[in-house]
Amino acid sequence: MHLLKTNSDGSFSLETFRTTTPPYAILSHTWGSDNDEVIFKDLIEGTGNNKAGYQKLLFCGSQARADGLFYFWVDTCCIDKSNPNELTKAINSMFRWYQNAA
Repeated sequence: MHLLKTNSDGSFSLETFRTTTPPYAILSHTWGSDNDEVIFKDLIEGTGNNKAGYQKLLFCGSQARADGLFYFWVDTCCIDKSNPNELTKAINSMFRWYQNAA
């Protein structure tokens, strides 16, 4: 599972947890157009902060911290949709991920 963490400079880092995950929040949101959403590749390459969807990440990170959580998950950018195996695994894991969110 990939989780986002807000860094001290306000940027985001993507961390991968294979077995045990720390407490995390999940952002439920309305998707914008494909060009507006921050995707997995944007986070890896350090791009995407000029996209409209970046504001959702800022909000979710802020809300997670206000709730005492360091990590959060957003489907648009925490799943590598370019990797068919990862996408299938994520789809099959989503119920558990939502259930286990703090």
